[in-house]
Amino acid sequence: HVAIKRTRFLLCILQTVCVTFKLKCHFSIPLRIYTGKYNISSALDLAPLRQVALTSDGNGLSLASDPTGTVNFLDMVNNLQGDSGRGYYIEMSIGTPAQKLNILVDTGSSNFAVAAAAHPFITHYFNTALSSTYQSTGRNVAVRYTQGNWEGELGLDRVSIPKGPNGTIIVNIAAILSSEGFFLPGVNWQGILGLAYPMLARPDSSLEPFFNSVVQQLGIPDIFSLQMCGAGLSASSAADPAGGSLVMGGAEPTLYRGSVWYTPIVEEWYYQVEVLKLEVGDQNLDLDCREYNMDKAIVDSGTTLLRLPVNVFNAVVEAITRSSLIQDFSSGFWDGTKLACWMKGETPWRFFPKLSIYLRATNSSQSFRITILPQLYIQPITDVDGTLDCFRFGVSSSANGLVIGATVMEGFYVVFDRAQRRLGFALSSCAVNGGAALSEIAGPFSAADVAANCSGGAPKEPLLWVISYALMAVCALILIILLLLLVLPCRRRDRSGEITDESSLVRHRIK
Repeated sequence: HVAIKRTRFLLCILQTVCVTFKLKCHFSIPLRIYTGKYNISSALDLAPLRQVALTSDGNGLSLASDPTGTVNFLDMVNNLQGDSGRGYYIEMSIGTPAQKLNILVDTGSSNFAVAAAAHPFITHYFNTALSSTYQSTGRNVAVRYTQGNWEGELGLDRVSIPKGPNGTIIVNIAAILSSEGFFLPGVNWQGILGLAYPMLARPDSSLEPFFNSVVQQLGIPDIFSLQMCGAGLSASSAADPAGGSLVMGGAEPTLYRGSVWYTPIVEEWYYQVEVLKLEVGDQNLDLDCREYNMDKAIVDSGTTLLRLPVNVFNAVVEAITRSSLIQDFSSGFWDGTKLACWMKGETPWRFFPKLSIYLRATNSSQSFRITILPQLYIQPITDVDGTLDCFRFGVSSSANGLVIGATVMEGFYVVFDRAQRRLGFALSSCAVNGGAALSEIAGPFSAADVAANCSGGAPKEPLLWVISYALMAVCALILIILLLLLVLPCRRRDRSGEITDESSLVRHRIK
C-alpha cells in the first residue's frame, strides 16, 4: 500500500508539470511480477484459480500456494500412485545421497518405516550404510497391523518429497530389518508413512511422527488432504495405476466439487469420528448408535475395505439381501471367500443399493451423510477366460471397530484438518464413472433424535487397566472377608487366642 501511494504521488507531480507547461508526456512504469512457483497447465481454467490463489474457504482452511513458495498445492496433484488393492504410495527421497523409495500412505498408524534389508517381494530398499546422514538411535521398534507386522531399529535421517512441500527435514525413521505378512506380492512400495497422531507411535508416544516434523520444521499449516482415485478400477489391472493426490498444508480446490462437510475428530490417536447411523438404500438399520462406534470408528487410508463391527456388518448384509434384486446370493461372497462373476460387459451394480454413513457435524445437533454407490463397494477384481467379469464385496466384518477405508474414501476428497480437530469430506473430482458421480454428500440433518455421545463403545486401554485394578481390589477384599470368616471360628477354639502361623502367612500373601 505504501508503494502504491508513493507511485500515485509521483504521477500527480508529473501530471501537474505536464499540464502547466503544456507538454506531451508519456509515462512508462515498470511492473515487478511475482513469478511464484505455480505449475498451471494450459488445460486448467485460470479464472477460478486466480480467485482462490491466496484466500481461505471462510472456515480457516488454507486453499492454495502461499507467497513464500513453501506450499505448492498444484505441484502435489497426482503425486500418488496405486489403488485400493495395492495401496496408495508416494515417492520420497531419503538419506544423503538421496535414495528414492515408494512409501505407502497410511492414516491409520504413526510410524514412518522403510525397508532396510532385502525382501522377496520388494525391488529395492533403503541402505542405511550408504547414507552419510543416517544416525541410529540404538532403539528397537516393532509394529503390528491388522495385516502383517515388522521389526527394526530407529534412526534419524534427512527426507524430502519431490512432489511435496519444498524443503528437507530430519525425521524419525524405522529401518525395517524383518517382517511377516507386511510386504505382499505385486506391491510397488517399500515402506509406510504413518500420518496419525503421536499416541499411536511405537515404541511410545514420545516419538515424533513424520507429519508433525513437517509442520514444525517447514512451518506449513497443520492440515493435509487426500484424494484416492482407484474408484471402480480393478486392483489386478495391468493398466497404469489410478493414483491420487496427497496435499500437505491445505486443500486443493481442483480436486473436489461442492462444499467441504466437517465432522469433529473425537480423539487424537487414530482419526476417530462419530458415526450416528447407517442406511442401506433408503432403509435405516435402526441400531443403537453406539453399535456403529463399538471400540472406535476411524478413517484409515491404509485399510482396503469398509470394515464394520460384527452386528452392524450382519445387519448391512441382511438389508442388502432384502433390497437386492438377486435372491439366494452365496454367503461366500459376503464373507470374502468367493467372487461373484457376470458375463463380460454385464455390470452388477444395478442390482445393489447405495450405502450411506451419517457423521456428526461440527454443530453437534446436526449431521451430514456421505453415500457411496455400488460401483465403490461391489469391486471388479479379475476376469475369467475373457468371458466373465468377477467382483468382490468391498465390506467386511471387524473385531476392532468401524473403519472407513479405501472403499469409502475413493468417493471423497478427505481433509485432515488437525489444526481445528476436524475431518472434512467433499465429492472427489475423480470419483466418476461414465460421466456419473459414484458418491454423494447431503445435509445438514437434525441429530436431535440421536444420543449426545455415540462414541461410548469399548473402553480404551488405559481405562481397561483402571477397571482391571478395581476388580482385583474387590476380589481381594472379598477374599479377605472369606478368610476372616474361616479364621474366626478357629480363634474361638484356640484357647490361647493367638492367630496361627498358617493364617498369618495367608494374610501376608494377600498383601
